[in-house]
Amino acid sequence: MPQHLHASHAFARLIASIALLLGAIRCLGSPRVSVVHAKPPELPIAPQVIRAAPPLPAPTEPVIRVHSVEELFKAVEHAKEGTTIFLSPGRYVLPHRLDICTDRVTLRGATGRREEVILDGGPHQLGELLAIHGCSDVVIADLTIENVRWNGIKLDTDSGVHRVTIYNCILHNIWQRAVKGVRVPATVARPEGSRVMYCLFYNDRPKSYADDPADTPENFQGNYIGGIDIMFAAKWTISDNVFYNIQGRTREGRGAIFLWHDSRDCIVERNVIINCDVGIALGNSYKPPDVPVHSANIIVRNNFIAQCPESGIVSDYTRDCLIAHNTIFDPDNRLGRLIRLVHDNQGTIVVNNLLVGSPVRNESTGEIRLIKNLILSPSPDLFVDPKRGDLHLRTRQPAVCDVGNPLPQVIEDFDRQPRDSRPDIGADEWIEEDPFRKSN
Repeated sequence: MPQHLHASHAFARLIASIALLLGAIRCLGSPRVSVVHAKPPELPIAPQVIRAAPPLPAPTEPVIRVHSVEELFKAVEHAKEGTTIFLSPGRYVLPHRLDICTDRVTLRGATGRREEVILDGGPHQLGELLAIHGCSDVVIADLTIENVRWNGIKLDTDSGVHRVTIYNCILHNIWQRAVKGVRVPATVARPEGSRVMYCLFYNDRPKSYADDPADTPENFQGNYIGGIDIMFAAKWTISDNVFYNIQGRTREGRGAIFLWHDSRDCIVERNVIINCDVGIALGNSYKPPDVPVHSANIIVRNNFIAQCPESGIVSDYTRDCLIAHNTIFDPDNRLGRLIRLVHDNQGTIVVNNLLVGSPVRNESTGEIRLIKNLILSPSPDLFVDPKRGDLHLRTRQPAVCDVGNPLPQVIEDFDRQPRDSRPDIGADEWIEEDPFRKSN
């Protein structure tokens, strides 16, 4: 072969090699989605208390479908108001925080099965994975967020964030707060009208120092961890969620649900909280001088809470709150804090709660009312599966049934079955042939 043809073939091979190399580099620079062989997590939680989320309606245009990390960031960055972004099944390893800054954007898993779309912050050790900034009416639904050092979903509420919906999501191994709303300055409207519904919050184990370098022996001793933590919330609904194993290093973490810094007019209902350090916290003992109370006019009703050693429900610097018809199982609580009231709780009412363990612990200085709260000893005939969170009554209990005070704020039970003029104590209303009651 003539020499010039040898040279031509060699040059062609060189160009082909360069093209392959550039293609490989592009693949590295544009992370693809790995395949997920998805199934719901296997946890020691009774299936009867895990709510199936009603499917969301079909979206209207515009709709963007994404299949890679690069496409996801581009879709969010360029989304117009009202855009729905559908994520194809797979594991999306995010290289940095994903910021939503446009009103009425919806970010959804395409199949509706939340375990099939995973946003993973672990490989890049993200401090925060998803943020919502300066916008409202955003929906996050049908997906999993996992392996984040600080905040899984960060609401930059100091920038004006309202009416966010977090729906049918899994938040897994988030080592400070799964959902966080920050302190709001007086010049910004408080975050109003958000909803967290039908979500599963769980960690594989208690927090360790290695999970979060900011949580040290000198400050929080590995216990700076919680589930939902919102300051200045107004008219929020937190309902039908399951929380499992939200635990600090020494079992002294924060609330699975934590509303504080002058939160108002919220409803916390039909949640299941198992083996977390604190169940539901309305406030805590740190109250800045510019905050009059931590929580006002908040209703906590029809929740199942099992084995939360720091407190099942704690009310600390509240005003006119209602804690009603909750069932709390913790016969071996180390501090006797199934329901605890501490500091000023003027006007707060605690009524019709069923406690297996210690009675209500009232350390409050304010005028509060404790009405028809029933304390029972553990019994195999009492609940269906208490250690796995199923606190439905196993059998009709004369001490529980038809003896509560009727309340206009609580007309249904944990299963949304109606209550009558003689309600049962606790979250579950006994009904013969109850479809929600199955023996284990």
